Amino acid sequence: MGIASTSPNPCVNRSKTKNLWISFINDLNLDDVIELYKASTLGERRPIDNRTCMAGMLQNANLVVTAWDGDLMVGISRTITDFHYCAYLSDLAVRASHQQKGIGKELIKRTQAQLEPTASLILLAAPAAAEYYPHVGFENHPSAWILRSGQEIT
Repeated sequence: MGIASTSPNPCVNRSKTKNLWISFINDLNLDDVIELYKASTLGERRPIDNRTCMAGMLQNANLVVTAWDGDLMVGISRTITDFHYCAYLSDLAVRASHQQKGIGKELIKRTQAQLEPTASLILLAAPAAAEYYPHVGFENHPSAWILRSGQEIT
C-alpha cells in the first residue's frame, strides 16, 4: 500500500517511508475517487452522482492524501486548510474491503504531517464513525455549527 498527497505548502518537510510514499500530484482520476467513495460508507453522504460538484470538491481541496494498494485507490483524506491555524478534514474514506488495517489513521497522520505545529485538525464525523475519532486522538467539540446547503441566514 502507498500513500500519496497533493499540497501546495512548500514549507513542510516531506519524507518517504518503507511501503508508504508522499507525492504531490493534482491529477487524481475523478472516476477513481467516485468509485472509492462508493466502496466506502462516505458515498452515502456525498454527491457522487454530481460529477461537477465532485470535481470541484477535489480540485479545490488544497491537501489531498491518498492510499493505494497497487493501482487501486483504497483511501483518501481531503482537507481544506491554511496550513498554519486550522485544517478542515472534509472527507476521510477507506474502502470497506481495506478497513480495520490502519489506513484511515495513517491518512490522518500524513495529513497532519503536512500542517504546521500550530494548526488544529477539525472534522465533522458521520454518525457511524463518531466513535472512531476519539480512538485516534480527536476530542469532541460540542459547539460546532452548520449552515447546510440551501439554508439561508435568518
